[in-house]
Amino acid sequence: MKDMPTWIDEYHKGSRFGLNGKVLLKKNSKYQEILIIESDFYGKALMLDGCWMTSLRDEKYYHECLVHPALSSIDKKSHILIIGGGDGGTARECLKYSQVAKIDLVEIDEEVIKVSKTFLQEIGGGAWSDKRLAIHIDDGVKWVEKTKDNFYDVIFIDCSDPSEFSNLLFTDSFYKECKRILTKKGILATQSESPESFKNIHIHILKSLNKIFKLSETMYSFVPIYPSGIWSWTFASDEELNLSKVNYKEVMDIESNCDVWNLNFQNAAFKMMPNKIVKELNS
Repeated sequence: MKDMPTWIDEYHKGSRFGLNGKVLLKKNSKYQEILIIESDFYGKALMLDGCWMTSLRDEKYYHECLVHPALSSIDKKSHILIIGGGDGGTARECLKYSQVAKIDLVEIDEEVIKVSKTFLQEIGGGAWSDKRLAIHIDDGVKWVEKTKDNFYDVIFIDCSDPSEFSNLLFTDSFYKECKRILTKKGILATQSESPESFKNIHIHILKSLNKIFKLSETMYSFVPIYPSGIWSWTFASDEELNLSKVNYKEVMDIESNCDVWNLNFQNAAFKMMPNKIVKELNS
């Protein structure tokens, strides 16, 4: 039965978001159920605890949108923290920049990294062997709490939807700790859920970051296999948030090699906030 194609669905509020494919792996880690399937259209895809995380076909819609608005605006050597990101895609995009001096990738579930290296090699690519990447199997919340002030230039929160072991990554106290460990002009970049399928969580994230940081902007695009398709990424800073500036020629080269992100795409995506979200934020 393992080699026979079957429908694998993510169930969300009476809806099903599924792929048809062969199950390549199904196992339980210490934290969650891990499933890898291979479909004809989306290629290999990763599901954690019944929720789609990524697929080879559409992963760049997510990873490029999370990384490039922040890093394309930075023009000095940078120390980066990635919380989550066990598939390697966020690290891969970060490492395209020569200005990136070091990345600490903090992933709570080592099995996600092992499975991604085995089945999703195209996502992490050469990132796993890059000397600038340091992998830490640890709790992201605890890692942030024990980090000294003004330490990271950019923090990427590349986590799954709220769950028993990720809920703390969506709290005000965690965002405040992230702010503490950012440098003066540092940027926090986080996936901020769907304004459609996860509207309440989305609103909470935006209100929290608006309250904690002086500046924040939200970008909207789509990730086809996620519930409802539409997704968001929010960027916050206490000093400077010029997400449309380009400081060096390297950004142009990076843009030309992206599948989804470019500056025109980015600038338009920052203007796509649905009016119902605008109303709630202003209420």
